[in-house]
Amino acid sequence: MQYVTLHNGVTIPQLGFGTYLIPNEQVADAIKHALDAGYRHIDTAQYYKNESGIGEALKASGINREDLFITTKVWNSHHGYEQTLEAFEESLERLKLDYIDLYLVHWPCPKFDKYVETYKALETLYKEGKVRAIGVCNFDIEHLERLFAECEIKPMINQVECHPYFQQKEMKRFCREHQIHFESWSPLYRGEEVLEEPIIKELAKKHGKTPAQIILRWHLQEGSIVIPKSVNPERIRKNIDVFDFTLSDEDMELIASLDRNQQRGPVPKEMHRI
Repeated sequence: MQYVTLHNGVTIPQLGFGTYLIPNEQVADAIKHALDAGYRHIDTAQYYKNESGIGEALKASGINREDLFITTKVWNSHHGYEQTLEAFEESLERLKLDYIDLYLVHWPCPKFDKYVETYKALETLYKEGKVRAIGVCNFDIEHLERLFAECEIKPMINQVECHPYFQQKEMKRFCREHQIHFESWSPLYRGEEVLEEPIIKELAKKHGKTPAQIILRWHLQEGSIVIPKSVNPERIRKNIDVFDFTLSDEDMELIASLDRNQQRGPVPKEMHRI
């Protein structure tokens, strides 16, 4: 495993296990397979409705708490200072933990205009030692700049959609300039056509790896934190088996050429779903 250090000195495994769309009744098995494969960074959210299953799996694992890195997020329905503090306590209870390693604002929802006070609740939790790091998801540059102007603590992470078809080069540059770590969700474009790209398949053949492993390696070499998700035990194992090879500069340039600025998920400034 490789680790990155956030601007407050906290280290995070660069490759984690995503749990979006894994139902609560199935997530414990998936977490067990992930922990057995070597994952120690688990990403969930209030919205995923699987925190309690994850909590059970973590408790049953017997792994020391300090060896785990757990991320969760406050959903749009709980924007606002007091509502966020309430959502955090509920997540903590479901996860059966005493603290959260990373707590994120899931979407800015600018129409509600509550993301600043929501983030200020995260600052309070951080100051109280209930979270080790705080950050945001799906924030555009304008949303981040407003946090810089109105809040005290710079986000440590911005977790956004990123894959070979949507490479987020401007956001990556901005995050680097401001010491915010870039984290990729949907890193494999949820599979499908990107795994059939001739360039990706040719690189997989060259390195003796799967197309998914090539893409995950690209994310890592870009400096991104990455959280692939699977419920298939073999894929869970293969997704973490990406630390024994390196893509060349030429390989990285070939993958860079696949960028279409093709966003699959919601546009952050238009996302207001409760």
